[in-house]
Amino acid sequence: MLKPQIEKALNEQINAELYSAYLYLSMSAYFETIDLKGFASWMRVQSQEELVHAAKFFAFINERSGRVALAAIGGPPVEWKSPLDAFEAAHTHEVHVTSLINSLVDLAQASSDHATYNFLQWFVAEQVEEEASTDAVVKQLRLVRGEGHGLLLIDREAAQRTFVMPPAGGAGAAP
Repeated sequence: MLKPQIEKALNEQINAELYSAYLYLSMSAYFETIDLKGFASWMRVQSQEELVHAAKFFAFINERSGRVALAAIGGPPVEWKSPLDAFEAAHTHEVHVTSLINSLVDLAQASSDHATYNFLQWFVAEQVEEEASTDAVVKQLRLVRGEGHGLLLIDREAAQRTFVMPPAGGAGAAP
C-alpha cells in the first residue's frame, strides 16, 4: 500500500507526464504549420512515449492499492520562434522532468518505500535517454544555425523516428 505522500507525488507525476504529452503534441502542430513534417512526426512519437509514461504511473498506483486522482492539465505554448527554439524548450522540459523523477526517488528513499524506489529506476534511465535525444537535435540545429539545407536534412532524419512500445514488466507492467 502506498503512503499518502507517495501516492500524491505519483499522481502529480501522472499530471506532469500528461502535460509532457500535450506539450509535444503542441510542438508537433507547430512543426506541421511550418511544413517540417519530420519534426512534427518526431514530436508525435515523443507525445506517445509520454502517454506510456503516464500509463505506467497509473498502473503502478493501482497495483499498490492506491487511488489515481487525475487533475486538470495546463495548456502548453503553441508558438516558438524557430525549430531550434522549440527543441531547446523540449530539452529544458526534459531536464525539468528529470528533476521531478529525482525528487520522487528521493521521496521514496526517505519513506523507505523500496517498491516505489525500484519502480522509479526505469524512469531514471529513461530520462537519461530523453535528455540525450532532445540535446542531440538541439546540437544539430545549432550546427546548421537552424536553417537552410541542413535544417531540411535534420527534418528528414527526424521523420525516421518511430514509436516503440517499451517491454511489459518492470515499471508498472501496463500499459
